[in-house]
Amino acid sequence: MSRNIRIVFMGTPEFAVASLGSLLMNGYNVAGVVTAPDKPAGRGRSLTRSAVKQFSEFSHLPILQPENLKDPHFLKALKELKPDLIVVVAFRYIPEEVWSIPGLGTFNLHASLLPQYRGAAPVNHAIINGEHTTGVTTFMIDSNIDTGSILFREEVPVFAVENAGDLHDRLMRTGARLVIHTVKALIEGTVTPVPQKKFLKPGEIIRPAPKIFPLNCIIDWKADPCKIRNLVRGLSPSPCARTALRKGDEIILCKIFETHAEIKDHNLEPGTIDTDGKHFLRVACNGGFISILSLQLPGRKRMSTVELLRGFQPEGYVITDPETN
Repeated sequence: MSRNIRIVFMGTPEFAVASLGSLLMNGYNVAGVVTAPDKPAGRGRSLTRSAVKQFSEFSHLPILQPENLKDPHFLKALKELKPDLIVVVAFRYIPEEVWSIPGLGTFNLHASLLPQYRGAAPVNHAIINGEHTTGVTTFMIDSNIDTGSILFREEVPVFAVENAGDLHDRLMRTGARLVIHTVKALIEGTVTPVPQKKFLKPGEIIRPAPKIFPLNCIIDWKADPCKIRNLVRGLSPSPCARTALRKGDEIILCKIFETHAEIKDHNLEPGTIDTDGKHFLRVACNGGFISILSLQLPGRKRMSTVELLRGFQPEGYVITDPETN
């Protein structure tokens, strides 16, 4: 009987595909999918389908792609799907006109332990801030962003060797399992939503997770080595931490993918380049060095530092701020 409950799924990126796939594999009736409109991308600016749309087409699911979630034509089409439950994973803000439709309500999967890291980039910010633990949360959607009452949370460790891409993939899989657990509990009536404030410890400060902009990606070489390494980890493999090399009028923007932090006293100015020209390339910072292990120069593929130094000699270059040029 529970498998006959009509579910509408809302999501866009790859992170959401795992949850949608789990619903189907567990035999739930996905009556339709709502995802972002096709958007131009690449050099040819050809229209690109979202990861959720591609999966939904392969799975022969009805698809809606509204520009405006309050559009009367979309709301009519959504109601015609007769959803008993709406599941949201990695989608945009959901207005009340949408989340109030199904009898069982609308819940969202978020990639953090709410109320911590509300916002668009919880995975990135958890690593940037040096967290050792994060997780996934399902919660009932209300009129605000990521503030609804919590259904379930599951903790996930943050390993020191992983970057945002690694953590994203683990949270994606854990989240897919939690979505199934949440759907089952809502259908059976065995879960009671709990206000987020109940999960806050006395004196605990809520850390936000706003969208990452290019300015947030610039490395501050006056910071300490651990903070810089966490920034690189938290932005890798995309959108990437960045710095720039300058020699005279020549400026080269560098994307930094992987680093090693070295705590060490020195008398060098932060941003000073130190290299043997063959095997290592490191940059002085406050209280140590950052060894660059892999990076990318404009028009070239990602490469290791050893590969870079075979064809590029950084002698004479200095670190500069990309935003000042």
